[in-house]
Amino acid sequence: MWYQLHSPDSVDSPSLLVYKERVADNIQTMQNFVNGQADRLVPHVKTHKMKEVVQMQLAAGINKFKCATIAEAEMLAEAGAPWVLLAYQLVGPKVDRYLALAKHYPQVQFGSLVDNDATAHYLNNRCGETGSTLGVFIDVNNGMDRSGHPINGQLLPLYQTLSKLPNLRLQGLHVYDGHIRNEDFAERTKASDAAFEKVYELREHIRNLGQPEPMIIAGGSPTFTVHAQREGIYCSPGTCLLWDWGYGDRFQDQPFSHAAVLLTRVISKPAPGIITTDLGHKAVAAENPIDLRFRFLNLEGYQVMSQSEEHGVVQVSNWDNIQVGQVLYAIPYHICPTVALHDSAFIIENGEVVDKWRVVARNRTLTF
Repeated sequence: MWYQLHSPDSVDSPSLLVYKERVADNIQTMQNFVNGQADRLVPHVKTHKMKEVVQMQLAAGINKFKCATIAEAEMLAEAGAPWVLLAYQLVGPKVDRYLALAKHYPQVQFGSLVDNDATAHYLNNRCGETGSTLGVFIDVNNGMDRSGHPINGQLLPLYQTLSKLPNLRLQGLHVYDGHIRNEDFAERTKASDAAFEKVYELREHIRNLGQPEPMIIAGGSPTFTVHAQREGIYCSPGTCLLWDWGYGDRFQDQPFSHAAVLLTRVISKPAPGIITTDLGHKAVAAENPIDLRFRFLNLEGYQVMSQSEEHGVVQVSNWDNIQVGQVLYAIPYHICPTVALHDSAFIIENGEVVDKWRVVARNRTLTF
C-alpha cells in the first residue's frame, strides 16, 4: 500500500509522515483547477507550516501566499516567498512585530487585513512613525460572521478612506467563505454564487469611483473549485496541500491525494476486544467528537472508544490477530491542527524515509 514504510522501525511513534510525491501531485492539481495560471493561487500555509513545502510551491511557479500568524509570515520570507498576506487584522503588539518583520525583509511585499476605520488609521500612523508602508486588503464578511466588514453602506466609504491613507497600499478585498461547505458541488456553487453576488456589486462600485481594479482573494479549500471558475478572482486553498479525511470524504469534486499520515503503534491489549495505541490527543487534532479524529488505513472492524493525552483506546473485531508493537497508519480528520502538534515530519518517498522537515511555524514566535 502507498502509505506503508519498508522499514517502519526507523520511525518512532506517534509520528507525522508526509509523502513528498503526493504533495507535488496536489500542487499540480491545484494548478490544474486554475488552468495552469499559478499567479491566481494564493495558498494558505497554515495547513503545513513547513518551509520546504513552500519551496516546492515556489518551484512550481506559485509566488503569492497567505498565512495566519507572524511566525508563518517569517517562515514564508525565509523560504523565499516574494508576496505574503497575513490574513488577520493586526492588533496590539502584533502591529510593531509585523512592521519589524517587513523592514527586515524589504524584498518581500507584506500585507495584512483591515475591517474598520480605527484600525486602519492606527496602522497608517504606526507605519508613518516607523517609516514603513504596508499593503492592506479589506476583510469582507459575506456571511461567515467570524471577521470582516459586512457588505453594507459603510463598506465603500471605508474603501475610499483606505485608498487615501499615505502609508498603506490598498490592494483589494479578502473574502473568506468558510461557512459554505455543502457536500454537493452544485449546491455549494449555488450558495457561493449567492453570497458572492454582493462582492461583484462592490467591485463595480469601486470601478465606478475610478479606483484601480481591486485584487479579490476568495475562499479556502471548500469553495476553491467554485472560485477557480471565476475570471480574475484569486484563490487561496490550504488543506488540499496535504488533504485529510474530513474534506476528502465531503468534497468529492476535489481529487486531491492524502499526503500526510500518522504512524502509531499498539502499546497494550488491556482487555479482550480492546487495544490501546500511542495516538493520544497530543498527536492528532481533538476538537471533534471521538469518532471524527482519525481513520485507520490498515485496520478494519474497529471503533475508537476514548482518547487521553498519550493513549488512543480502540475496540476491535480481530483482537487475537493484533500484536503489541504492531504499526498502524491513520489519516487525521483535520490535518491543519494535527500538523501543528508535531515538531517535525518524516518525509517519505517510495516507502522510505528520505528527510525530516521541521514544522517551524507551529511556534507562535520565531524571531519577530
